[in-house]
Amino acid sequence: MVTDTASFERARTLLVESLRRQGILRSEAVIRAMLKVKREDYLPEEEREYAYVDSPLPIGCGKTISAPHMVSIMNEASELKPGLIVLEVGAGSGYHAATIAEIVAPEDASSKGHVYSVEIVPELAEFARKNITSAGYGDRITIIQGDGSAGCLQKAPYDRIIVTAAAPKVPEPLIEQLKNGGLIVIPVGGQYMFQTLLLVRKDQEGRVRLEDRGGCAFVPLTGKYGF
Repeated sequence: MVTDTASFERARTLLVESLRRQGILRSEAVIRAMLKVKREDYLPEEEREYAYVDSPLPIGCGKTISAPHMVSIMNEASELKPGLIVLEVGAGSGYHAATIAEIVAPEDASSKGHVYSVEIVPELAEFARKNITSAGYGDRITIIQGDGSAGCLQKAPYDRIIVTAAAPKVPEPLIEQLKNGGLIVIPVGGQYMFQTLLLVRKDQEGRVRLEDRGGCAFVPLTGKYGF
């Protein structure tokens, strides 16, 4: 049973090494983020011992924290780099936002980006805010309670948009709030099956192109443009 700091550290290192061997983790920035962010800090107490099992875990309110391999896949696909402004739709417990922040706003970066993470469930928004603050990301991540399926117009436009729940189609407001030259990573499909991870590229002229990045399984996106 993993319960102490040293055990968590070893388990995290072993998981990252496994993801590297599988070719899921490739870039040094994403590897560094996955090593640095402590997944156990974003889980309910009763789930902490399973922090480095590579699978989704319950975080309450019928929602889950994504599996580390899927967080890695989405971060690699997003082509993240320091200085970018990122919208995350679905804060959950704050874990994925923390990994993004480690890439777009690392402590040693001269140009720091920011992560705006929108969570529709008030209890989870508060849970994420508490976790983010405790972990020291309060200056790099802003948790907003609201309907993320419609984006967050107040902070738009964004360099990247990462959606952590499956939508029936790519919400038009997200495309509108994406900068030219930006990317959206979003699972699209049915509520619980037949989902595809899509990479949405918006070129400098505002034209949109979709890329299929393979099958996936996410909880359904709720809100005006969700299910």
